[in-house]
Amino acid sequence: MGSFTSWFRRHGDKSRLASQDITLRERDAEDDEAGHVPHEYRTYKRRWFGLVQLTLMNIVVSWDWLTFAPVAGKAAKYYNVDESTINWISTACLLAFVSVFPLVIWVLHRSVRLSFIVAAVLIPVGNWIRYAGSTSRSGGTIAYAMAGEVIIGFAQPFVLAAPTRYSDLWFTAKGRVTATAVMSLANPLGAALGQLINPLWVSEVGDISQMVLYVSIFSTVCSVPALFVPARPPTPVGPAAETPKLNLRKSIRAVTSSLELWLMFIPFAVYVGFFNSISSLLSQMMTPYGFSDDEAGIGGAILIVVGLVTAAITSPILDRSKKFLLAIRIVVPVIALSFFVFLWMPETKELAGPYVVLGILGASCFSLVPVALEFLIELGHPLSPEITSTTAWAGGQLLGAVFIIVSDALRAGDNASPPHNMKKALIFQAVMAVAAAFAPLSLGLFGRADKVNLRRIASDTRGH
Repeated sequence: MGSFTSWFRRHGDKSRLASQDITLRERDAEDDEAGHVPHEYRTYKRRWFGLVQLTLMNIVVSWDWLTFAPVAGKAAKYYNVDESTINWISTACLLAFVSVFPLVIWVLHRSVRLSFIVAAVLIPVGNWIRYAGSTSRSGGTIAYAMAGEVIIGFAQPFVLAAPTRYSDLWFTAKGRVTATAVMSLANPLGAALGQLINPLWVSEVGDISQMVLYVSIFSTVCSVPALFVPARPPTPVGPAAETPKLNLRKSIRAVTSSLELWLMFIPFAVYVGFFNSISSLLSQMMTPYGFSDDEAGIGGAILIVVGLVTAAITSPILDRSKKFLLAIRIVVPVIALSFFVFLWMPETKELAGPYVVLGILGASCFSLVPVALEFLIELGHPLSPEITSTTAWAGGQLLGAVFIIVSDALRAGDNASPPHNMKKALIFQAVMAVAAAFAPLSLGLFGRADKVNLRRIASDTRGH
């Protein structure tokens, strides 16, 4: 069997994916011949309950992940370990995500509700295991913190990879990008809350105990309602929602052979990986140059809050215009340039430079996430949305873990100026970010413009 891309070139729009894209007119014709009355499509108000719940769980699972990173120095003293061990707590969460992502694809393929339930159980369990080792103000047990973090890592993909699948089931083409943006970008919002609030809760080493307790209570309260989210709408909301999806075996074959999908997978994974890395290590990147944990935490919050505001503006515009590829070509160079410029920001020892660059980086990264996720679905339709979204997020989490480990290894020693600076890690970050920009900028070029058609939107258009 030839590759997906060469097969598509020979057969034009009648590719293996498009061949299973049954439109509304075809269905109506079959209904008319059988004497059935075609049904009308509609959306349901109950979709907002699931959207709010998935948003809340993405907030808490990310906050859980970054519980210790904003106060790494005090956490290291509380658990009687070094800061590298605290970094490994965040890294373990990312690696746990990667280890279960094939299972997540299978679960989401069967039922979005099942994914909600799994996360609603694992998130509280992981949190309270962490607290079991953090009940005393005099010190905690790192093994409990690590074990709880791993369980939270198992939960994360069940909510982080779910937004595209949920919006495909419950929302039409007029609102899918915005719905995906709200649910997906809630994850970094949780990281922003952790960066901003956790240092305020921890003024001395013993306060780590109450911080873990507060995060556990909030995570539990936000997770329990997920048990009541409906499985699917009573009727499909549009033609694309009822298009038969490829089974998992055929989906994997199609993904591995599609050049366009990989040209988007790779930069998405790299930029998500560096976002995870900079979120985990920002305090350690800035404090050697005289910044406080609070100032670094504000920088992390600026990174995310500016990004959220920008995404709130750009997502509805892209929902109407559908200019996904144009947006990617504009945003990706800005991301690469921001990582490159940030290389020199900590050593300025002034707040303005790091804060401005972090704001620009957040705006560009957050604009990219929902567009990239939706564009991957368009390129792969009728692949089920969880295939592309889970694969993309798993790649980002894996590279995030790798980048944290590499950056920690590149940390300067005691005799450096200043001691323990992360200049080499910032150089590594800048070079990789610039290199990754070339892949998405080549999409649709070199005679491959027909490979970037928006297939799912075309299905909806033909169906109305």
